[in-house]
Amino acid sequence: MIRSDREITDRSEQLAIIDACDVCRVALNGDDGYPYIIPLNFGVDVEDGQVYLYFHSARRGKKLDLIKQDARATFEVDCDHELIFYDERMSCTMGYRSVIGHGSIEILPEEEKKRGLDILMRHYHAEDFPYSEKPIPMTTVWRLKVEGMTGKHRDNNHPGERRWTPAR
Repeated sequence: MIRSDREITDRSEQLAIIDACDVCRVALNGDDGYPYIIPLNFGVDVEDGQVYLYFHSARRGKKLDLIKQDARATFEVDCDHELIFYDERMSCTMGYRSVIGHGSIEILPEEEKKRGLDILMRHYHAEDFPYSEKPIPMTTVWRLKVEGMTGKHRDNNHPGERRWTPAR
């Protein structure tokens, strides 16, 4: 990393960034030689110090075909985007927080699917709530075992800068 002053190596800070994000991009090794990247809803769980990212998909499709060929994957999450203006220099940059990492994917067996979906739902809803279990047999639940990750941020306040966050 060129800007080591922006690197985040603390695991709890990395997990806080992951928790703040609502989309995780997963890159798979494409069968045509190009990476295949997909934005996904996700959940995160730490089991005995091991970080896992949970996902769901249909029972068939390109993602699953690629995972069967090569279970290695890379992921990326980012949040807190804001445009930072430097009036004196007449320039700008972007503020952000992000985490990238890599690992291997495993498809969960039927008996673990509900737990995986509960983890995914917990990411978007702090409280537990009932949901229909009827679609579970028609759903594939998979997780990425994180083997390495690093975070990065650009959020320092400096004199002479002003910030603009786009309305959503």
